[in-house]
Amino acid sequence: MQGQSFDEVLDAIVAEDPRYDRDAYHFVREGLDYTQQQILKQETEGKLRHVSGQELLGGLRAYALDQFGPMTLTVLTEWGVWRCEDFGEMVFNMVEHELLARTDEDSRDDFKDGYDFLEAFRKPFLPSAKPARPITALNRRGLRPASLKARHSSKPKSDQPQG
Repeated sequence: MQGQSFDEVLDAIVAEDPRYDRDAYHFVREGLDYTQQQILKQETEGKLRHVSGQELLGGLRAYALDQFGPMTLTVLTEWGVWRCEDFGEMVFNMVEHELLARTDEDSRDDFKDGYDFLEAFRKPFLPSAKPARPITALNRRGLRPASLKARHSSKPKSDQPQG
């Protein structure tokens, strides 16, 4: 694919495999860059290296949450990405068109069983469960302590004597 730009090659990929929106491919490319930068920060050698499928999945997850927050699941599914295997399909579409490189050990199976999308992209934004209020003799009968009665009085203030 020499002489063609990333977007020209991407046009050919999307024409051959229309399951995924072209923005999803841009996201995977940016997510790979993000993942490589995160690895560089953690490793002392300070040079780029090959990223495994599992490392890429972790990086794509972090990058998606960073970029889209609570809208991550909506954005990805709008692009046709429903599970980790979809990321693998896009990666190997780009490998087959020479936009990405692979090693002999790399396979589509590297992207199987990565993580559940609902757990990964929805759960971080759900409210945490509040512990139940302990039952006491007062609240079991619907009674409130005196300190709460004043704040939650059912009488409007205008009907109370002033004084």
